[in-house]
Amino acid sequence: MTLTADRAVRTASPRKPRRGGRQGREALLLMLPALVPVLVFSVGPLLYGIFLAFTDARSGRNSVTSFVGLSNFGDLLSDGDFWASFRIGMIWAVSVTVLQFLASLGLALLLNQDLRFRGFARVLALVPWAMPPVVIGLMWRLVYHPDAGILNGMLGTEIDWLNDFSVALPAVIVVGIWTGMPQTTVVLLAGLQGVPKELYEAVEVDGAGVWRKFWSITLPQLRPVIVAITSLDFVWNINQFGLIYVLTQGGPGGQTRLPMLFAYEEAFRYGFFGYAATLGVAIVIVVLAVLGAYLWRQMREAS
Repeated sequence: MTLTADRAVRTASPRKPRRGGRQGREALLLMLPALVPVLVFSVGPLLYGIFLAFTDARSGRNSVTSFVGLSNFGDLLSDGDFWASFRIGMIWAVSVTVLQFLASLGLALLLNQDLRFRGFARVLALVPWAMPPVVIGLMWRLVYHPDAGILNGMLGTEIDWLNDFSVALPAVIVVGIWTGMPQTTVVLLAGLQGVPKELYEAVEVDGAGVWRKFWSITLPQLRPVIVAITSLDFVWNINQFGLIYVLTQGGPGGQTRLPMLFAYEEAFRYGFFGYAATLGVAIVIVVLAVLGAYLWRQMREAS
């Protein structure tokens, strides 16, 4: 009787077929159309660039490429032009990221208020984001023009903003701040709208003012958003190329030659593809190190 009952139970409740493997294969097949372009246009060039960094690849139809190991990295460490470009790049990236964040935070706080035409103002704030870097560069070249520029006309000066050694870098930093503000503002505004209003109502009962609410509620609630957007802004700024190329092409005298401009010149002006790839790999390592230290500090403070 026991054997017959066990068989009856197994017959009445059959096992469910395992579908995990099949579903995983189906999901992979559905993702392939999106993965193939990523592999071809992102991962492939990245791996090829890392490979070139360990070779002496040069331009030319009959040039022979050979493996040189870490020789390019040694040359890079002793290259004074690289260190000058790296210093300018760090000044640019840190200045634009910090000032851009402060300006965007102020604009986001303003757009978060119940103002008239708030929707229209939010649309206007996105205008620089919708413009290509080449168009932005050409527009600001007109603004900075020494003879017919709007800025000199307003200030009553005759400064050649993009060709003066003392003001060229600050001038392009201003353009970088203006260009990157929209996406930072949008992200911060989304974070502000996600802060529960009950928190502000609770501290208002205790008589908290505007500054106390900002320091006690707004900034702590925005911390994850701030860490994320400033990290992305730093990566985007250190890799900036098109905007600065249109504005100054690295001049005057290399005062605005960012690392990506230096790599471009080494690759396409002098034909040292392997050396230029080495610079790209070095910048990636530096960016990862800086971001790692920054994120570790933020997580330590948060914990």
